[in-house]
Amino acid sequence: MGELVSPPLPTADQTRAWGARLGRLLRAGDLVVLTGGLGAGKTTLTQGIAEGLGVRGPITSPTFVIARVHPSLVGGPDLVHVDAYRLGGFAELDDLDLDTALEDSVTVVEWGHGLAEDLTDDRLEVTLQGEETRTASVAVHGDRWASDHLDHLGVLTEPGLGTLTEPS
Repeated sequence: MGELVSPPLPTADQTRAWGARLGRLLRAGDLVVLTGGLGAGKTTLTQGIAEGLGVRGPITSPTFVIARVHPSLVGGPDLVHVDAYRLGGFAELDDLDLDTALEDSVTVVEWGHGLAEDLTDDRLEVTLQGEETRTASVAVHGDRWASDHLDHLGVLTEPGLGTLTEPS
């Protein structure tokens, strides 16, 4: 497997633009787990993913409703946007029945590290770091993102958009 590291993302617009590029690579059945502290840009990145997918917005943090479904406007997969911050464990995440929508949608789970991995073996784990200038690292897991699919992630290696590296 490989890992992608974004370039510096000093503004919300650049974070959204990078997310849009990632969103254009996603397809039905994909799971994206977002990790990062408060204010790290998880919802901003999801806004970009939503733009790349062509789904109906607005995309806001689903902290209090836990999950929102954003239907596709272009005949692609819907976006299921989950905020697992308030969930007490996998059992509560499982109660959302995300696995029923997982096949037909792109699912993005904020605060999902340690919870959402049991939903599927195929996933991207995106970690956002940095305060004034953030970066995103993307770890790939499962057959969907096996080495023959990493070229598709390589689209993100356009000038100024990050590079693929092998994990150390």
